[in-house]
Amino acid sequence: MLSAHLPDLAALEVLLAVARTGSLNSAAAEVGVSQQAVSARIRSIEAQTGVVLVTRTPRGSTLTPSGVVVAEWAARLLELAAEMDAGLATLRRDGLGRLRVSASLTIAEQLLPGWLVAMNADTARRGHAATEIVLTATNSETVVQHLRSGAAELGFVEGPAAPRGLHSRSVGTDELLIVVRPDHPWARRQRPVTARELAGTALVTREEGSGTRSALDAAVRAVLGDGAETAAPALSLSTTAAVRAAVIAGAGPAVLSELAVIDDLTAGRLKAVRTEGLRLDRTLRAVWSGGPTLPAGAARELVALAVSRRHR
Repeated sequence: MLSAHLPDLAALEVLLAVARTGSLNSAAAEVGVSQQAVSARIRSIEAQTGVVLVTRTPRGSTLTPSGVVVAEWAARLLELAAEMDAGLATLRRDGLGRLRVSASLTIAEQLLPGWLVAMNADTARRGHAATEIVLTATNSETVVQHLRSGAAELGFVEGPAAPRGLHSRSVGTDELLIVVRPDHPWARRQRPVTARELAGTALVTREEGSGTRSALDAAVRAVLGDGAETAAPALSLSTTAAVRAAVIAGAGPAVLSELAVIDDLTAGRLKAVRTEGLRLDRTLRAVWSGGPTLPAGAARELVALAVSRRHR
């Protein structure tokens, strides 16, 4: 911890003004205060430091040998302070003009593009500069890690519950569907698929940590209990697009967001299979760290827009 003998930056600026001008009057004019204020400040610095810094004569004021040394230190310190001040200003400008968003793949691929286009259009209508959005698409677990580490200011996740330790707001709901290729046996069955059948089937799934997989696991546990055994995945893949492609290629059934497969269902590439006793709806959430209310700016605007265009 610094001692109480260290002068503040404003005091050191006065000392350097005296060193540059050689007079209390000229230093006062440079700093923009009275000569009496400069004289009082010098006496205050000397009392605080315990060092005589300035010699006063009828012809002007000069630094003592100790004063010269202190002035050299002060010049270096003020140079670093100016550099820090400029750096902080840059960080403030970057913070106002850039928003780091981390989002689960379903939201990043299916919803965020539309939200961002609408947000930019609204910003342009108001005559404001557009905010640069730096978007990272990943799984829900990594979104939470990004927020906790400070790598993102705003996140979007889907899952059975809000992440602990973060603030959240619902921006919509989503339905998970069991999907198969049209020639799969489940595509022709009349009876719905039960939770036990689903648990015993090798599915094409997202990787652990994804919101889709967490929601499916929670739905199965809600019916069969926490100790229910589940079959090992046929494939565990890191993107929704890869899961869709694997199902279409014949790797087996999958449980995916309706948002992600609606085009495949319409085109007949995939078929949805009815379920029985499973709740496969889930909440889409905006999440953030810090206070319970998002600070004014791009993050709050984006969440408000997402709520206004609430899915379902």
